[in-house]
This record gives sequence, C-alpha cells and structure tokens, in this order.
Amino acid sequence: MAKLGDWIDPQPSGIYIPAADAWVDPSQPVARALVTHGHADHARGGHGEVWATPGTLAIMEARYGPQTGRPVDYGEQIALGTVNVRFVPAGHVLGSAQIVLEHRGERVIVSGDYKRRPDPTCAPFEVTPCDVFITEATFGLPVFRHPETHDELDKLLAALRAFPERCVLVGAYALGKAQRVIRELRAMGYDDPIYIHGALQRLCDLYVEHGVDLGDLRPATGVAKAELQGRIILCPPGALNDRWSRRLPDPITAMASGWMRVRQRARQRNVELPVILSDHADWDELTRTIQDVAPKEVWVTHGREEALVHWCRQRQIKARALELSGFDDEDD
Repeated sequence: MAKLGDWIDPQPSGIYIPAADAWVDPSQPVARALVTHGHADHARGGHGEVWATPGTLAIMEARYGPQTGRPVDYGEQIALGTVNVRFVPAGHVLGSAQIVLEHRGERVIVSGDYKRRPDPTCAPFEVTPCDVFITEATFGLPVFRHPETHDELDKLLAALRAFPERCVLVGAYALGKAQRVIRELRAMGYDDPIYIHGALQRLCDLYVEHGVDLGDLRPATGVAKAELQGRIILCPPGALNDRWSRRLPDPITAMASGWMRVRQRARQRNVELPVILSDHADWDELTRTIQDVAPKEVWVTHGREEALVHWCRQRQIKARALELSGFDDEDD
C-alpha cells in the first residue's frame, strides 16, 4: 500500500518532485526550480528555469541578474508533468508563497517561510487544507511568542523622544524586514524622513515599484551629522557597529529580529534596544496553522523540528522531521 506523499522526495539539497521533474527551493542549481520566496537560502542563482511569483522573480533578478523566469500569479493553476501546482500567499515577504502540489488525489503544501501576523508589505497567509503540510519551524519552541508589532516599534519612537540629540540606528535585513519596519512606522503616523544605508536602497526601490509606499526615504551616507540627530536610520545588521556607523550622532543601536527574544544574541551584536519583530511564525502561529490546514501528516524542516513533531504526535497527527541542509535562520 502506497504511503501518503510518497511521490515527494525530500533530499538534503531540497524537495524533489519526480512526477514534475522539479525541485522546491533547491540549494544547488537544477533544471527546474519552484521557489517559495526571495531570501538567499531559498532562492539560489544558476537554475535552468525558475517558477515563482512575479515579486520573487523581481527580487531574484535584483540579486542575481536575469533569470529564465516563469512567473506564476497567486492562485494560478499550472501543470508540470502529472502534478498540478499553485502558489498561494505565505505572508513572509514580498512575493512569498506556499507551493500547493496535487497528484494522485493527494495535496501536499510546502509552506516555505511564513507568518500569520498582519504585514502591510505583502499578501497575507492563505489557509489551504491539505493532506501533507511541510512546514518551517524557525521559531518552533514554546518560548518563542512574538509580542505585538506596534508595541515593539514604539520603542524606536520613544527613544527618539527621550534622546532627541541622538539618532536611532536600526539593524534590519535588506529583504522584507527593512521595508516592513519602514511601512509599519508610517502606519503609526511617523512621516519624518527615514534615512537608509546604501545596501538597502535597491530592495526598497523594488518594494515601491510593487506598490508598497515607504514614504520619504533618504540616503544616510554623505549627510551632515547634525541633520541626522533625532532621526531613524536603517542599515544591514552587519553595519550596526562598523566604521560606517561611527560617523552618526551618538546612535542608539537597535535591531529588529525575532531573535532579539534571546538576550545573548542582542549582547553579541552590542544592541542597546532589542526590537522583537519577526517575519516567521512563532510557536502559537505554527501550531494554529497546523490546526487550520488540518493535515493528515506534518513534515517539519529548517528550524527547531523536534518540539513541533512532539506537539503533533501528542495530538495524534503523524509527523516527522526532514533533514534539509543550507537553510539559514539569520534572515529574520
């Protein structure tokens, strides 16, 4: 008797679907790649064909140059071999998608990275029932329960009010996190210019091209120190404490990441103001999502797999951990 999902072949370098002759998020170049989103640990260069949403393809082209891209809109049905494929929103970053695979009367969903919190920079996660749910588990431990977005970002505004002679320097990953911080601040009524490191410019421009209004953004480089007093400045995490940041007016160093829940990570980066803001599902979102999609089996990957597998088995949901390599938790 055939096992559920036995037409899916998880390998260390990615998830292979033989009936479609395609890979999902492969970590090495392949002839046909289905890509969930544009972060570098999921979207690699050098593939023969890339099937992805228009947003993800635009991100890949910005990072890797021209792609042999096959754009797939959300909800569009395509056939690859004997497998029907759909991309539905994942709520992670611009263009992010869950990949829905249907074959032999079974439905398997590869979640990619996802979250359930509202995010004004990307389409919200779409619940899609399935037989097998292949889920990420970046924050797959009960200790990870992310606080309210508004409360965390209000820390930045409170710091500006308390220290108007300084600036607030926020480390934020270039794809997704930086644009979300900016857009959330705008939604909270912060209309002042926001200054950005040059490494963020290209992807901020791309988000604007895709309809995400980021307001007045200005380059931070070459600006007089006095002009930056009382301002919010965004940079890649690696620039928080390097030579570039030393020319700023006594910066209050902040970092926007789900990992700021872990105090040791904040200390390692010399972060004065940890801002717990994640683009991944926390523990409650992971378990809620499994309940919502109601799969017969859960396969867990790239994260804290054991706790989520245990949670599933306690509820009589068959579960197992996949041992995929090359996935990084540092995009959060």
